[in-house]
Parts: sequence; C-alpha cells; structure tokens
Amino acid sequence: MQLKELHPWNVEPEEAVNCQKRLLQKISFSPTFNHIELIAGVDASYQNGYIVGGIVILKYPELSVLDREYVINKVNFPYRSGLLTFREGPALINLFKKIEWNPDIIFFDGQGYAHPRRMGIATHLGLFLDRATIGCAKSRLIGNYTKPGNKKGCYSLLSHKEKVIGAVLRTRDNVKPIFVSSGNHINLKKAIEITLSCTTKFRIPEPVREAHLFVNKMRKNLWT
Repeated sequence: MQLKELHPWNVEPEEAVNCQKRLLQKISFSPTFNHIELIAGVDASYQNGYIVGGIVILKYPELSVLDREYVINKVNFPYRSGLLTFREGPALINLFKKIEWNPDIIFFDGQGYAHPRRMGIATHLGLFLDRATIGCAKSRLIGNYTKPGNKKGCYSLLSHKEKVIGAVLRTRDNVKPIFVSSGNHINLKKAIEITLSCTTKFRIPEPVREAHLFVNKMRKNLWT
C-alpha cells in the first residue's frame, strides 16, 4: 500500500501532541469508496518490549478471510494516554507497506474521532493511508452518552464538549455495547452501518475479532 509521510515518529510526547493538533484540519468525512469489496482489521499485541502488528483481509460482504500478515517491531515510545498511535504506529506503518492488498475500509481496534484531540489511531493512521478507516473500541476513552437500547442495532451518540464524536453501539442483543467512531474518509452513520454489517454472532465485528485472534496467536507462537 502507498502511504503518506505526514510527520516523523521518533518524537517526544509533547511534540507528539503538537503533531496530532496539526493533523486535525486534514480529517475528512467524505468517503473514498463507491462500493466495498475488501475490508481489513488491524490490531497489535505486546511481549518483552516488542509489538506484534497484524492485519487480516476479508472479502465483503461474505467476511471470508483472504490473507493475514504481521510484523514485529521494538517498542520505542512510552505509554501515554491519547498517544497510542506513536507507540503502535511505526509497526503498523511497516505492516501496511508490506501488504499488496488495498482494502476499501480498515477497522482498527481502538478509537478514531472519539479522542481528546480527535486523533485516535483509526483517524491518525487513516490520514497516513488516505482511505476509509473506522475506530472500534471495547471501552470509552472520553465522552458522555445515554445507555442505548438492548437490541442489536440500537445506539446512542457519544459527545464531548457538545460535539458528537462517536456512537455507543449494541452489536448483539443484551450484550455490552462497543464504541464506534469515524476514522478518516467515512461519516459516523456509514461507520455504524458497516460495523453492524460486519458483526455476526460475536460482540466484536469480524475484521477486528479476526485481527485480535491473529496477533495474539502470532505473539504466543513467537515467544513460546
């Protein structure tokens, strides 16, 4: 895949925050796709100071797995709330450079626009990729919301400082909701619609679930 080079990764936390602020004006909610044929899920796992980044490519709408790829990178950025991309980004950038597929939409196990500076990993790397990305998180980072209905497809809006930043989406009846937000090149309504279309019998959408299972399997294989 072709990627943009928007900033260096080897920066101090203060400069990382400034990078996020500078990128804010580049976010677009206009789609880069007319139809969807390929969807990807991306996740990362840690072990012994290393990060295993993985991507799973799925055919849409069947959600059958076409390919899996991974990379291993040394972790070079400290853990800081709101700066996850600077910790995982270098590995995932190497991963995207490695694959030959060009998925129409990419799911990330993490936040997108639902971030204090609107620059979660799905948005941040969505700008580097210049394609549609969705943040799909298991828990809230910021924002206020009312509890959505208990049926699959029910959702409530997630707001921060009087601005809608995402949705709290029920993906299965009577199961804890997930937190969905636009990454880049997709609006919230479409992100919710596609997330639901990628959710089968599990709480987590298949692209993210498959990526999560894959990176954890690779991590265990590499360190056992």
